Amino acid sequence: MNLGFAMCGSFCTFGRVFPVMQALAKDHRVIPIFSQAVCETDSRFGAAKDFWQRAKDICGQEPLNKLNQVEPIGPKKLLDALIIAPCTGNTLAKLARCIADGPVTMAAKSQLRNARPVILAVSTNDALAGAAENIGRLLNKKNIYFVPFGQDDPAKKPTSMVASFEKIPQTLVAALGGEQIQPILL
Repeated sequence: MNLGFAMCGSFCTFGRVFPVMQALAKDHRVIPIFSQAVCETDSRFGAAKDFWQRAKDICGQEPLNKLNQVEPIGPKKLLDALIIAPCTGNTLAKLARCIADGPVTMAAKSQLRNARPVILAVSTNDALAGAAENIGRLLNKKNIYFVPFGQDDPAKKPTSMVASFEKIPQTLVAALGGEQIQPILL
């Protein structure tokens, strides 16, 4: 199976996301896709060049990071499924409004044109605030599936939610069968 694995800039989750990418790459061809933020931002969680190298080592190819690299996903039917993990509030907003101005959102648009699954693993500090509307919109879109998610620190960050990244493989199986894994909220 050919899987796209797109990463957005919720850098604090990368330590939990890369092992899932690695597990999937054992049994499938995984094509890494990086947002501009992931390509360019060094943070306290690591350097952009190190994230690039880690994805390349896991997947055996350079991450795609340009619009012209991801646009053929749809016309050439390159992917069986696209996973966006982590999927930030910014990406949720763009997907909810069909904005395809970067490699991750263009990959999703290109994938959806063929009615193939796009799997979102949410990681945003405003899931129960500004991003809630976008999550609601996306829950109603065909071929969009969510990895189960819940509040990560209700006391200190009451509107923040993050996906259970370890459930990406089960979500993938369900999505390929046209089903949303349940429960969505943890």
